[in-house]
Amino acid sequence: MSSRDVVLARVRRALADVPRDEGPADAPVPRDYLRTHGSRTAEERVALLAENLAEYRALVHHSDANGLAVLITRLLDEHGARSVLVPPGLDPSWTAAADLTRIHDRAASTARELDTVDSVVTGCAVAIAETGTIVLDGSPDQGRRRISLIPDHHICVVRVPDQVVDSVPQALERLDPARPLTWVSGPSATSDIELDRVEGVHGPRKLEVVLLSE
Repeated sequence: MSSRDVVLARVRRALADVPRDEGPADAPVPRDYLRTHGSRTAEERVALLAENLAEYRALVHHSDANGLAVLITRLLDEHGARSVLVPPGLDPSWTAAADLTRIHDRAASTARELDTVDSVVTGCAVAIAETGTIVLDGSPDQGRRRISLIPDHHICVVRVPDQVVDSVPQALERLDPARPLTWVSGPSATSDIELDRVEGVHGPRKLEVVLLSE
C-alpha cells in the first residue's frame, strides 16, 4: 500500500459518520464571476503582461523570430552561463548560436546534477496579463517541472499575442488539469518577518521572459 493509499484510507475513516450530500454529483458549478477586468486589444494585453512581469522583477525582452537566437545567446552570455538545459521539444534554432554545453532533460538527472546547470530555456503554455503570470504544463518545449525550478536562471519564451490571455479564468480554459502545471509570477522570492526579501529559495533567482512576436 502506497503512502497515498494510507492517507486516503484515513480520510475515509474520519468521514465515515459524516452525512453525505444527496444532490446530483454532476451538478454544474456556477461560473457567474467576473472573468476579465475591462476589454483590451491584443497589443494592450501584451503590454499589460510586460508591465506586470516587470513589477514582479522579471526581466522582459521583445524579439521576433529572426532575432530570437541572437537575443537568447546574449542573455546567456550576460548571465555567464557555461551550460544550458534544453527540453526535448525546444526549437533547436533558439540556442543554436550559443557556444556552451547543452544539457538535455532526462528522467535520470538528480536534483544535485540539475543544480550545477547555469541556465534553462523553455517555452510556456500560456501567459496571464492581469497577474503577470506564465504557466508551464510540462509540454515538450517546457520539459519536466523540476528543470524550471532548480537552475538559477530561467529564460522563458512567450509567443505573443497567441499565448497571452487577460485573466486566470481564461488561462484555465486552455490548460489540462491533469498535467503538471507550474505557475510563475516573477523570480522565486520570499520574505521573513521583517520583510527582508530573499530570492532563489523556491526556484530560479533570475527570470527573463522573451515576448516573441509572430
